[in-house]
Amino acid sequence: MDDIELPLQDRRQAAELLADRLAHLRGSNPLILAIPRGAVPMGRIIADRLQGELDVVLVRKIPSAIDPELAVGAVDEHGNRELAPYFNRTRTSMEWVELQTHEQVELMRRRRASYGSQRPPANPEGRIVVIVDDGLATGSTMAAALRATRARKPFQLLAAVPVAAPDSLDIIAPLADGIVYLAAPMNFMSVSRHYRSFPQVSEEEVLELLKRQ
Repeated sequence: MDDIELPLQDRRQAAELLADRLAHLRGSNPLILAIPRGAVPMGRIIADRLQGELDVVLVRKIPSAIDPELAVGAVDEHGNRELAPYFNRTRTSMEWVELQTHEQVELMRRRRASYGSQRPPANPEGRIVVIVDDGLATGSTMAAALRATRARKPFQLLAAVPVAAPDSLDIIAPLADGIVYLAAPMNFMSVSRHYRSFPQVSEEEVLELLKRQ
């Protein structure tokens, strides 16, 4: 990868740089699946630049019982769970994991009903699919998204992220046909520290972006 100056300005800059790396897909009507909520503004930009279609792939992190900012795994909307390699049962019990899994699946059920009011979910079967997130810390969320999407038989499945912890790239590499990323700094601490501006994305913004096809 080319040298990218960090921190990035914002998600818009990150999306434009990723779209440049994915420019070869223009004309193939790629399906861009963004992981809500943060990656949806990025997905909108990438889909528009590549003349593709935008939708979401619903996955949620399972937070640690000790530190809610730390993901010990992720779950997709069907309840399929991906635990992080460093998951420690002595620090986060399986009872906690089961509870969080149930809560996150319920949240995704409500989100799918809300997003589905715009239009039916896109079908990845036989298509070039790019899953976009605004960064990889543990890789668990992207891994869950890739597994869930692979089960729906895309022609080609790519992962695209601006910044990633090097270890997270190793985790997702076997699950994707290719990974596009801008930087994988060795001193990776969190996704947000690699952006100058990293605001929360609201549900209203997600719904508005999904309308614009």
